Amino acid sequence: MPYLFSYGTLQKEQVQLETFGRILQGEKDTLSQYKLGILEITDPEVLRKSGQKYHPVLEFSGSIDDEVEGILFDVTEAEILQADEYEVDDYKRIETIFKSGNKGFIYVGK
Repeated sequence: MPYLFSYGTLQKEQVQLETFGRILQGEKDTLSQYKLGILEITDPEVLRKSGQKYHPVLEFSGSIDDEVEGILFDVTEAEILQADEYEVDDYKRIETIFKSGNKGFIYVGK
């Protein structure tokens, strides 16, 4: 099963239930050389699900001093596609390696 790293609204149980139809299981992990920015959300469905107008967005810094903590969730291939639908067009999904050594997907700003 693939891994999906959440550092924001995908950690909310309500968002998980509405996006995946279940509560996700995962472990805390850390992403190095990234920092968090803020993205204004205008998609009405995402605003409804998350209840937040501003969402965090990963930005690559390249600095070993920058880290983002989050949850690395176990998901299915189908759930990766569901996450793609939830994330607005200002994000893109890429694969990377985490501090734990696990490989998984993250959403970064375009």
